[in-house]
Amino acid sequence: MVRAIDAERGEIVLDARARLTRVVSEVRQDLAFIPRMPRRDPHRRIRSLRRTLPLIGALLASVLILDVVVLAELTGREPDKAAFREQAPQPVRDPGGFVAATAPAVAPTPAVAPLKKLIQPHLLVVAAHPLPPEDVAEVRDQKGVTGAEVVDAAEVRMDGKRVQTLGVEPSTFRPYAPKSTAKSDALWANIAAGDMAVSFDLGKDGGLTLGSTVDGGGRQLRVGAYATVGMGSISAVVSRQTARSLGIPTGNALVVSAPKADSGDLRAKLLKLLPKGSQVATINPVVVERRGRTAWPTTAFMSTDQIQVALQAAQAKLGRPYVWGAEGPDSFDCSGLVQWAFAQAGVRMPRVAAQQWAAGPQIPLSQARPGDLIFWRNDPTNPGYISHVAIYWGDGKMLVAPHTGDVVKFQAVYTKNLAGVVRVSPAVARGVR
Repeated sequence: MVRAIDAERGEIVLDARARLTRVVSEVRQDLAFIPRMPRRDPHRRIRSLRRTLPLIGALLASVLILDVVVLAELTGREPDKAAFREQAPQPVRDPGGFVAATAPAVAPTPAVAPLKKLIQPHLLVVAAHPLPPEDVAEVRDQKGVTGAEVVDAAEVRMDGKRVQTLGVEPSTFRPYAPKSTAKSDALWANIAAGDMAVSFDLGKDGGLTLGSTVDGGGRQLRVGAYATVGMGSISAVVSRQTARSLGIPTGNALVVSAPKADSGDLRAKLLKLLPKGSQVATINPVVVERRGRTAWPTTAFMSTDQIQVALQAAQAKLGRPYVWGAEGPDSFDCSGLVQWAFAQAGVRMPRVAAQQWAAGPQIPLSQARPGDLIFWRNDPTNPGYISHVAIYWGDGKMLVAPHTGDVVKFQAVYTKNLAGVVRVSPAVARGVR
């Protein structure tokens, strides 16, 4: 018997435990013994059973009480708390607080590799079919390209919502994610084990709560983390194994890092060498300064008539509900309202706020005029990401689709997490991808 020294009770506590263990053992032996009942007199047998049952009940109660007392002695807790309290699931430790409270039931195999360094993505390539290996190799050989991660990409229906989803290898893709997301071991372990990470906006405004289970095209997926990866309209990330079960094409996309190449020029080159119908979206554009025009001519922006049409179209939707991913005409999210209203004026806007941020030059808030767009960085999972947009109305007011539970309305302009103001150039907006 291993003995420990108790500073307050010493050997007395150990002796008590030994006695309790011995008593419990004896009681259990008594209960294990089943006496043979006489068969000669059935009435006598019934009377014997009646006498025996209370004894068995008493012995069972004694064992339960003694077990509780022993457990209390061993744990140092009150008996009623120690015996009947359920063990709460152990939380996954995540500094950001955006990972589901408990780990998934299945551990990832193999384990996710630790983060070594961050890689900034600049372009996202998406094709209708798997990219041939020779095309991937040619992309990697382009001047200025320092990394190209093969991923899977498709739109998946999740609880009735159209969600642009990436299938990734957690170990090799995590360096391409924003710093706070890339550093979270728990987040990538959950993805590797079959969970889904969704953007902060999709989670909060789309109703996909952390730790909940959603229907992903017939497969049940747990929302294991909130993580905005900062790639245009990409709102969900799963492992490539999970992507296959969702029917997402294998290897039909590339995340490209090219920190020293002009993103516009590289995009044009990739569109020529990749299969017909491929799309190349700019993530974090690198713009090489060139000599030439330093000022924007008035003709580069929306005309007065276009601005009036866009403003009147947006105003006509006052009171319509905010719905994540909605593009009108009866419900909207923030960027969906901008896209729809400007389309009524003949201006083709990109779909999400992060892309609309690139639709023209940035100007000071003090110089904002009606029809300009105001942007914010409100996403705690990716603090540098543009996550919200509104249409400036004038006199310190804006017209906006705020968030879930609210409606299209006028609001006073606020500056918390303000990213800046953009004056829309139709030609530039049309070219944003």
